[in-house]
Order: sequence, then C-alpha cells, then structure tokens
Amino acid sequence: MTVRLVGTITISNMSQRNKPEETRVLPRPLVSAFPPHLALVVGVLAASTASPIIRLAQAEVNSLAIAAWRLTLASLILAPVTLATRREELRGLARRDWLLMLGSGAMLAVHFATWISSLAYTSVAASVVLVSTSPLFVGLGSFLILREHLSRPLVVGLAVATVGSAIIGLDDWGQGTHRLTGDLLALAGALSVAVYFLIGRRLRARLSLLAYVFPVYSTAAVVLMAVAALARVPLGGYPSIHWLWLLLLALGPQITGHSSLNWALRHLPATYVTLAVLGEPIGSSILAWIILGEIPGIVTLIGGALVLTGIAIASR
Repeated sequence: MTVRLVGTITISNMSQRNKPEETRVLPRPLVSAFPPHLALVVGVLAASTASPIIRLAQAEVNSLAIAAWRLTLASLILAPVTLATRREELRGLARRDWLLMLGSGAMLAVHFATWISSLAYTSVAASVVLVSTSPLFVGLGSFLILREHLSRPLVVGLAVATVGSAIIGLDDWGQGTHRLTGDLLALAGALSVAVYFLIGRRLRARLSLLAYVFPVYSTAAVVLMAVAALARVPLGGYPSIHWLWLLLLALGPQITGHSSLNWALRHLPATYVTLAVLGEPIGSSILAWIILGEIPGIVTLIGGALVLTGIAIASR
C-alpha cells in the first residue's frame, strides 16, 4: 500500500456493478482545472518513486521508522488544510465512522510496515509486483466476507497471478531465504492493504478525500510511531540527506500520488485507472535500475509479467 491505490481502484471496479453510487462526481469546473488524465499520469509517476526513495533511506533509517515518518510527515502536512476546510465534515461523523477509520488506519500501518520492510530483503521489482496483487485479495475478500459475486475474470486473473508469484518466490528462494522473506512481507503488505480498502470503502464513497485520508493517515502514523518506540527503533539522529528522503516520500508517493489517483478515479472508468496503475511496478523497476543499478533477473521479469497480466485480467 505503497499506499497502494490500486486496491482502491479495484474495489470501485469490482463493486461497481453492485454499488454504482460509490463513484462520486465532483463539480465540472474542478475537473477542467485539474484534468483527470493528467492526474492519473502524475499519480502513477509519483507512486513509482516510492521504492527507490525507500531504498535510499534504508541506508541509515530502519524500515519501521521510514513507515512511521512517511505517515507522520504526510499527516502534519495535511493537517492545516484539512482542519481549515473539512472541520464541519469531520464533526458530522458518527461513532461507527470513526471506528471504521481507526480500523482502516491500523491496517494501513501494517501495510507500510510489512511492504517497506520487504524492500530491505528482496529486489524492488519483486517487492512492487507482489504488493500490487492487493486487488486480487480485495476481490477474494469481497467474495468470502461480503458475499459479492466472484467473476470469471477474477478467478482466471487470480490463477495467473498466483503462478507468477510462485515463479518469483521460487527464484528468490534459490538466492537465499532472505529474498523469500522479502517476498512474503510484500504479500503481507498486499493482504493488509486489501483489508484496509475493504474496511474503508463505504466511508470513501461518501466522504471528501481529505476528510477520509487525514484521520486514516494520522491513525496509521500514531500506530507506527508507538510500535517503533516500543521496539526501541531510533526515530531521529539521521543525516540530513535521509530527512530529505523521508520528506520526499511523504510529499511525493503519499500525498501527490495518493491524491492524484483518487482524483482520477472519481472521473475516469475504474478499469481504465486500474490498468494505468499497473505502470507503477514498471516505473519503480526502471527507476531502481537507473538510481540503484538494480537490474531484475529474467525469471523475476517473467513472474512479474504474469502477475501484472493476472491483475489486468481480473480488472476486466
């Protein structure tokens, strides 16, 4: 969950047939001011920078601390504008709404803790591809928990993506158990962000973007900071350049990426946005090659192609 928005997109897509009211339409003038297609491009590009930035920060900063500061800085940046423009909306929330947001934020914390940790063990390509399987978990969870229809494309896509994930896992297993640990952490990140999306999907359908993400980000930040403190993870004393990486992580992938993709989702077909977001693992892998000199192996590329193909099939 990167925040991984592909889960949000797929929920709207998979539940669209049953719950068409979940896609909100904003006033036309705002759409003209910020074209949805441009928002989609900006969102994918911003999200693609997360993995390389995290890798740079991990040279000095613990993975759990990176997750904690990513959410904390994003919450602090959003706080003034949210409290200035969405105070009444937040006051109107019922107790059940707040409980759902707390649960959503807790699962978002698990997502970032596991996914960011995965990047310390396995390749960027393997990590971002495996965490991008969250839409498949969302679809499966919608069937098992919410009793929604399990479509044929979802079944086929799940099977194809499972084969691709197994190929990546078996290849990484041959390179050491630490690589397989990273793969499993990335899948745990996908599963937890899927739960995050399932918990909060009805809230997102009727709340403005800021009214939803600010409380959720803040909850995740508090959870991560508390866990990091209990685990005695250093939360300061980093070189200046690493504070820059943490700030860029909050401004780029978290705020710009998340907000832009949500804006695009409100105005473009869910399937279109879902397929476009599959560019994130590709972009992340290219940036990791350029910035980190990390070239994915042929087996990882084959497995990754199968996973992304499976997600594309399931999004039909």
